[in-house]
Amino acid sequence: MSAAAPAAQRVRAQARFEALTMLRNGEQLLVSVVLPAMVLLGLTLATFVPLGTGRRVDLAVPGVLALAVVSSAFTGQAIGTGFDRRYGVLRLLGATPLGRGGLVTAKALAVLVVVAIQVVVLGVLGLALGWHPHWSGVPAAVVTLLLGTWAFVALALLLAGTLRAEGVLALANLVWVALLALGGVVVSTARLPDGLREVVRLLPSGALGDAMRAALTAGRADLASWLVLLLWGAAATALASRVFRWGD
Repeated sequence: MSAAAPAAQRVRAQARFEALTMLRNGEQLLVSVVLPAMVLLGLTLATFVPLGTGRRVDLAVPGVLALAVVSSAFTGQAIGTGFDRRYGVLRLLGATPLGRGGLVTAKALAVLVVVAIQVVVLGVLGLALGWHPHWSGVPAAVVTLLLGTWAFVALALLLAGTLRAEGVLALANLVWVALLALGGVVVSTARLPDGLREVVRLLPSGALGDAMRAALTAGRADLASWLVLLLWGAAATALASRVFRWGD
């Protein structure tokens, strides 16, 4: 009887499988790449959505990169994990040498791979549309993407591990639309109505969008938004670890 592969090798193999599954799934590809690209084109070429002072493409690209994180790390991951739990895939994988911790780590790594691909695709599209990023803010943007991915993956696992798959599907898509419209992702929280602005700044969506815009349009780190993402990530991770159910 052969011995199990080393833990790091098991996690890499599962992460590769998870990433390829996400990229081959037509619905996930639509949510992860096609819809954000369409939003970027719409925000850049149309003028009915006020983005603020400055070139529209420079304001649109950071927000759409934030939307891409929400799409993959939250919507796509919640739906995929919810149906994996429904069909017993999670329970079976959790009982293998990969283990539950290895499975969660592999899922997080797979999301990071998909987010990296999204950033490249949307970044190239933005450059083709005339985007001029503030290159000194790229390190801050990378930190923001990592924090945002962590927070939204944790929220996705919290949702997928507590609701039935049909409920996860409906709620994850509804949340995506709500955050696109009023979540401070593609439109700065500064452009939102007074009564809504301060609330959205405390949401992970608003913090992610504002931090990306601060990094790529002003070349600075938005420490307050990083703190919001950090708190959401820590809280969602702690709660998901307590209530996540590996099977229906």
